[in-house]
Amino acid sequence: MEHCWPNHTILRLFFVAGLSILLGACSLTAPRSSAGYADLDSLGFRDVDNVLTLSIGPALLRFAAGHVDDEPEVKALLKSLDGIRIRIYEIDGDAGRVAGRMSAMSGRLQENGWEPVLSIKEGDEATHMLLRLVDGQVCGMTVLVSDGDSEAVVINLMGDIRPEQFGDVMLALDVDTPGVEVVERAVNEKG
Repeated sequence: MEHCWPNHTILRLFFVAGLSILLGACSLTAPRSSAGYADLDSLGFRDVDNVLTLSIGPALLRFAAGHVDDEPEVKALLKSLDGIRIRIYEIDGDAGRVAGRMSAMSGRLQENGWEPVLSIKEGDEATHMLLRLVDGQVCGMTVLVSDGDSEAVVINLMGDIRPEQFGDVMLALDVDTPGVEVVERAVNEKG
């Protein structure tokens, strides 16, 4: 499967992240103290190679929001977040075992208070979306996606996440996740 690189907004975020690291800004990495922080396991060294690990904190997100003038939805999303963690893996082993580890990771998150809102499994392909709610507000979102062949992606967003932003989040992160509209409606009905 050919890898689709993120849109220009994400590339700008990577540039801003690199620039901020060089400048020594504070709060660069996603805060473990956030209620939306997900304790994520590894997908295993035997079946995957870690291609990218990115952890962005609030200072860098605010800085990036100041430089995204042409996309108001992305700017609003960046301002509302405390942190973003992204891991991209290349699957070079058993894709079924990777999908199983993602399901187990989803189960452990549920044991720790995360609510599953989307779970799709088709062969070795797997998609899980979980939310962390505090006082009826979404403060964390974790998405686990495996294409069943060559790539797996783990995303953890922390902060004030509104259901109507779910589609924008997935689009901004270039993650093809079917059923996001259903999640938006379900969470709006809960809240």
